[in-house]
Amino acid sequence: MAIKSSVYHFSVDLSDIDRDVYQTFKISVALHPSENLEFMTTRVLAYALEYADGIAFSPGIGSPDEPTLFIKDLAGSYRAWIEIGSPVPDRVHRASKASPRVAIYCHRSPELAIERLRQTKIFRGDEISMFSFSDGFVEQVSKSLDRRNEMTLSRSDQTVYVGMNGVSFSSTILDRKINQ
Repeated sequence: MAIKSSVYHFSVDLSDIDRDVYQTFKISVALHPSENLEFMTTRVLAYALEYADGIAFSPGIGSPDEPTLFIKDLAGSYRAWIEIGSPVPDRVHRASKASPRVAIYCHRSPELAIERLRQTKIFRGDEISMFSFSDGFVEQVSKSLDRRNEMTLSRSDQTVYVGMNGVSFSSTILDRKINQ
């Protein structure tokens, strides 16, 4: 019998001063048995930091050709393709052809992930950002998770401030282009 995913619920109060986005929303996120909490936490952070009309999670592991997160317009076309972790170069190349904007949120070792991506020619690679956080930030946030979470997230001057279930964290958001 297969192990089922665990579902985490988040009530999010977002104040993104850098993008002038202020929103309150609820999301439910499944933690697949093959994922770790840091990966799921990075998905939640990316969702909040990329929040816009039309943002959604992919259907999951059963949809390998879909991005981890995406933003689509009303016609169903991609406006943004967002990956988590260290996607393979072919996937990023395909994403940059399918969407005008591609972003990657790395939860560990961004230098290794970038080096791996730089070994292959990627369409519009100079426009693709890999975002990462200060060492230990994602791990600390993930340790404060419960199955039901109250989260505040503020971004200002590329610094993110997260309140998770009454515990506060902050990190610089590092933005590296994969082809520079």
